[in-house]
Amino acid sequence: MTTTPIHHSARAGDWSLFVPKLVTVFQEGYSRAAFRSDLFAGLTVAIVAMPLSMALAIASGVGPERGLFTAVVAGALISILGGSRHQIGGPTGAFVVVVFNVVARYGYDGLVVATLMAGLMLIAAGLLRLGTFIKYIPYPVVTGFTSGIALIIFSSQIGDLLGLTLAHVPGDVLGKWQSYFSAIGTFHWQAVAVAGGTIAGIVAMQRLAPRLPAFLMVIAFASAIAFILHFPIQTIGTRFGGIPNMLPAPHWPSFTFAELRELFPSAFTIFLLGGIESLLSAVVADGMTGRRHRSNGELVAQGIANMASACMGGIPATGAIARTATNIRSGAKSPVAGVVHALGVLVMMMVLAPLVSFIPLAALGGVLVIVCWNMAEFEEFGSILRGPRGDMILLLVTFTLTILVDLSIAISVGVVLSSVLFMHRMALAVEAETGVSLIEGDAQEAEPDAANAMERARLPKGVEVFSLSGPFFFGAAAHFEQVLARTGGRPRVLILRLDDVPLIDSTGAKILKKFLVSARAKGTTVILCGVKPGPAEVLHDLDAPRAETFEAALAEARAMPA
Repeated sequence: MTTTPIHHSARAGDWSLFVPKLVTVFQEGYSRAAFRSDLFAGLTVAIVAMPLSMALAIASGVGPERGLFTAVVAGALISILGGSRHQIGGPTGAFVVVVFNVVARYGYDGLVVATLMAGLMLIAAGLLRLGTFIKYIPYPVVTGFTSGIALIIFSSQIGDLLGLTLAHVPGDVLGKWQSYFSAIGTFHWQAVAVAGGTIAGIVAMQRLAPRLPAFLMVIAFASAIAFILHFPIQTIGTRFGGIPNMLPAPHWPSFTFAELRELFPSAFTIFLLGGIESLLSAVVADGMTGRRHRSNGELVAQGIANMASACMGGIPATGAIARTATNIRSGAKSPVAGVVHALGVLVMMMVLAPLVSFIPLAALGGVLVIVCWNMAEFEEFGSILRGPRGDMILLLVTFTLTILVDLSIAISVGVVLSSVLFMHRMALAVEAETGVSLIEGDAQEAEPDAANAMERARLPKGVEVFSLSGPFFFGAAAHFEQVLARTGGRPRVLILRLDDVPLIDSTGAKILKKFLVSARAKGTTVILCGVKPGPAEVLHDLDAPRAETFEAALAEARAMPA
């Protein structure tokens, strides 16, 4: 009688995972005091986001206006539709490398197509409830490619930091540094001074006056100095011709199926980075506030926001950890702060567009040096290097591939390698007991203790017991075969205890089937004992007697003819 309402309630609860936190906030009651807090926090973040969005867009190989479009469009939608109360969305350093490579190879329209595909993937991942699983990507992999991205972004800014005159800058890191060394004689001390002053000013303000908008104030000061002293260095105006003071009309690119196939790896990388960073940012926000985000709803919102950003002249967006933390520290109470942040960037873009042209690229390069330093996570990097050897290898492989090969390959190899490492560790965790133990994967003889001796004394003549403990998947199957090879003897009945086996995969089932065939050929009857429901589904076609308890298996063994 109670089955139906419980079923419907569960289904309703499932769809509640996609209700935006903004809706929840309004349902709970939204006060004027909360709005004042959100207004202050949103404007504070907007002041931080405006120069940062332009700097990240330039580092990505597109115009500064595209970073602003992203902060406005994606930032608003992520806050309106997202599953986190405090998430701030926009362009981030994680996307710089992949965006730069896509734009260099396929142009901006190619980036739009890749971002649209990534948006669809994010929506599908959310609807399929994959939000819980994306955040299980191992920390050494995340740290490896994040630190690698930081080094790549830093390398891309050397030309602007030194004011070098460069005809062409290669896309790869080693090629970039070679071109910098070749053009070192063209550096301008004024650019070095502006960049160094920007870095020093931001660091000093963040330490001495953390509540003030360090990025905007320092860049404004650097721009004024460079203009007054007529420094011969590049600015946003000299390279890009300034920025517009309004959002562009929506644009839908044309594409072919062949282009979709070519762009799929880049789209998948954008999807993966967007999903990982947005959920990491939401987790950080939860830790700072004690709230809980809705991961699957967040992924759907990120997907919609990225598709809208691409159609409105923007670039890929995700949750920005530093801006989200700034939002919380500034007193944000709800997603309204994120909407205010987006509107604040739009208003500043409309008002300050003429002045933006005077911003030196060396100053924006200094901003990105600060971003790279924060992304590099030196402390975590060193901690992993001092940790287990497997994690160290995972970190270094991901880091190296990110820098020297390709970001998508680095992520793919990192995930596969971490899976292999996990399976190896799980395989070593499987124990087999029958007077034999597994130590670091090798079967070694073990002396039975007194308790085991008493248990064995209960066994009828010609009956042996074999116990498995832990997940029995393909990584552990090889160890099982090793133990079987060492046990020797031909017992009349062998009781295989599976009480402590929570998981069996198809490879494990195949090994057990092979074992049963071999045992039957030798005249041994195998009784499966204590099979749990999950493993029982995998072993449904296994032709062997079964017993629910060890006592029942022992009684069945005694009843069998000698």
